[in-house]
Amino acid sequence: MAQKLCRPYGSWASPITSDLIVAKSIGLGGIQSDGRNLYWYEMRPEEGGRGVIVCYDGQGAVSALVPPPFNARTRVHEYGGGAFLAADGIVYFSNFEDQRIYRVMPGVPPQAITPEGAFRYADTVLDAFRQRLICVREDHSDPGREPSNTLVSLSLAGDGDVRVLVGGADFYSNPRLSPDGRRICWLCWHHPNMPWDGTELWVSSVRDDGSLGDARRIAGGPKESIFQPEWSQDGRSLFFVSDRSGWWNLYCWTDLQVKALAPMEAELGLPQWVFGESTYAPLSAHELACTFIQGGSSHFAHLNVDSGKLRAVELPYTAIGSLRSHGREIAFIGASPTEFPSVVTLNPASGSTRVLKRSSDLELDPGYVSAGEPILFPTDGGRCAHGFFYAPANVDFTGPADELPPLLVTSHGGPTAATNNGLKLTTQFFTSRGFAVLDVNYGGSTGFGRAYRERLDGQWGIVDVQDCIHGALHLVRQRTVDPKRLAIRGGSAGGFTTLAALTFHAVFTAGASHYGVSDLEALARDTHKFESRYLDQLIGAYPARADLYRARSP
Repeated sequence: MAQKLCRPYGSWASPITSDLIVAKSIGLGGIQSDGRNLYWYEMRPEEGGRGVIVCYDGQGAVSALVPPPFNARTRVHEYGGGAFLAADGIVYFSNFEDQRIYRVMPGVPPQAITPEGAFRYADTVLDAFRQRLICVREDHSDPGREPSNTLVSLSLAGDGDVRVLVGGADFYSNPRLSPDGRRICWLCWHHPNMPWDGTELWVSSVRDDGSLGDARRIAGGPKESIFQPEWSQDGRSLFFVSDRSGWWNLYCWTDLQVKALAPMEAELGLPQWVFGESTYAPLSAHELACTFIQGGSSHFAHLNVDSGKLRAVELPYTAIGSLRSHGREIAFIGASPTEFPSVVTLNPASGSTRVLKRSSDLELDPGYVSAGEPILFPTDGGRCAHGFFYAPANVDFTGPADELPPLLVTSHGGPTAATNNGLKLTTQFFTSRGFAVLDVNYGGSTGFGRAYRERLDGQWGIVDVQDCIHGALHLVRQRTVDPKRLAIRGGSAGGFTTLAALTFHAVFTAGASHYGVSDLEALARDTHKFESRYLDQLIGAYPARADLYRARSP
């Protein structure tokens, strides 16, 4: 083994270049199964960011089902997600250009099944009993008014028959039909809430003609966030995730009661920025597979519904999502400190895993990879905040004994979101050059309970900034990084945190804001429906508290 060269931190040569970062990866998500084939969504940068639905037939054959120029992507809530449904070998998808839903089968060109118009569709389910689809529709036909959101049915007969099933709330998601087609559930919420603030879970009977009977709210409210309702395989129970305990935990509803399943200080819920997120999957009437976040990392387990006991399953992944049952297997997107996000299947009986698709085919020498370690550090008010620390790592170089590395603090977007320590080339770009990186899950981040998430209420631009500063100073006190070379970067909401830290504090000597917010009043005046009241919670009502918006704008 060659001896490492001693060079100043931050000056090391690295094979991880900016061109490599841009050219060698795709986005993965939206896993679905129709019981025979497995499907997932790919965002392909080399095709201009086109969204493609991919089918894996179980025999090793992989095929793309959405031919160019079609682009599988919905704009409901602007952020989309839930852009396709796979059922019985047929895929229904929203096309980005016209936002119509198309039906596609292998060897058959896509055919539109919704009429032209200023409508957007997402989160679709099949009602095979009545030959229709049920989904969220967003109506933009009146440009002078806020778009209206409803649950609608779409006939599969090709006659353009669209019927509103439920309306009146500001937002809808997760329509789910029971296995016998006799009941349906959904989530809804109202301004000024975001879905992680408060949602309602409703259940209704479905008549033979497809209309809905009496509906009742079974969970949720303005201060309870519900996530991912799913019917049990026998249709007798409805599972859902709620944060009524202060943590997004699993619950089970029958006609008689709501029962908590495996209460714990861990999170099975996610912030519903997009449709179609999934953290658990019913395997039978008595067992679920689930993933939960604890300490900032994902864990995998089987849950016995009757006893409430969790059985941990050790997997080499620390970031797990898009979890679905697929025959006798479980499929998910998994990543780790040394593995890029990948489509993975797990055999529960043997515990073996199989990678079907990686987001990057790049093979990195492990000597250039820094594994992010979770850290907890003190911050304002006697509290603690979370992050992942990445030490400099390069198989060819080491730093001088009398020198400490520069630090780059990273602030994630959202701001109601979280970072994880799955392998990211943007982080390794810096660590392989001799930088230390601190990726901060500041107060307001998800994955640490509702109280942690609510630290940012009324405090955006304060708590997030202070946590980034305290994280850097904690590493300085530990004599881990150079106090004279502290930098910060972030994108979108993280870009705002970056600008605020640089403008109002003298801790960081450099920073980079990527498409960051700089004028909070402009953001409040000119945004879309989904986020139109988001800042009410993060800062204060506008224009009543315009003074805060001006004071915190960097």
